[in-house]
Amino acid sequence: MKFYGILALALAFLGLSQASYCANKGIFGSDDRVEYYQVPEGLRTIADSTPALWKKNQMWPGPSAGTYNLATGDFGEMVNLCPGEKFADQPTGAFCSGALVGEDLVLTAGHCVVTQADCDGMAVVFGFAIKGPGEQAPAGIPEKDVYFCSRIVTRQPAEPRSSMDSRGNTADEPDYALIRLDRKVAGRQPLAINRQRGLKKGARLFIAGYPNGLSFKFAANGRVVKSIDPTLPYFRTNLDTFPSNSGSPVINADTLLIEGVHATGDRENFIPTFEGCYIYSVRPENAGFATRATKIDYLLDSIPPTPLEAAAAAKAKAALKPLRTSDFATQKTVTFN
Repeated sequence: MKFYGILALALAFLGLSQASYCANKGIFGSDDRVEYYQVPEGLRTIADSTPALWKKNQMWPGPSAGTYNLATGDFGEMVNLCPGEKFADQPTGAFCSGALVGEDLVLTAGHCVVTQADCDGMAVVFGFAIKGPGEQAPAGIPEKDVYFCSRIVTRQPAEPRSSMDSRGNTADEPDYALIRLDRKVAGRQPLAINRQRGLKKGARLFIAGYPNGLSFKFAANGRVVKSIDPTLPYFRTNLDTFPSNSGSPVINADTLLIEGVHATGDRENFIPTFEGCYIYSVRPENAGFATRATKIDYLLDSIPPTPLEAAAAAKAKAALKPLRTSDFATQKTVTFN
């Protein structure tokens, strides 16, 4: 990694820690996060349309024509994870997650892109994923899979405020942003959103994104854990999430429609041990803590339906029906039926 890449990555992680109280998340029950190649084939359309957000100053032209190199750090070393903790040997670098919801529209969290300057300094990267057993996250990405933020279409909160945190958010306000890219995304389908509302407590959920800036991860076994308050902009879940999951699509496991945008959590990500290293924070599935996702309702008028939206949702739902636990190569897996 070049020196300026290391410096940029270090500064990015310092910025993340300064806002950590609004990004606290963790594991409920056992860790459900799996790699791209462990996602059932019928759901990989969702994975393929879930980009990572990177800082432009964390990438540079690669040695091969038509590629970008990504500045990454060793996740385990940066967090000081204890030996044997999951994903400790993987590279990290993304600062937020997103979802393709139009030909050139990406949905993310409002605290991920606050100003036009943030937009100008951001890259939207598809394909930062481990594609097979024994493989590693790619160090370089083809130019065709790297897009840039052109402008912020809409965002809440509309402006950063001095009474809020450094990213302009409070826990009880909607936290979302819709950005337009520099060009239409090729070879990937926009994800469908729930335009009918009606989400209820107990609804089964999964999430796709880049927890802790790692390569793509998919986590199922989530639910809406509390009754949905119509006066609040968010719903609560027990999905396994971490910083940089901010902006991840929270998807209904029965309809395959986006229900919300992952925004924040209630507790610490890691806890210290007597050995001086850190382990993941793990609580029971129904521990009383919860993560928050901004309701997709706020964006219904800003995300135009695409010709493929209904067809994509129907196709994904049909692919989901036959799934069983054995479809996931992980220690704990979801059963959708």
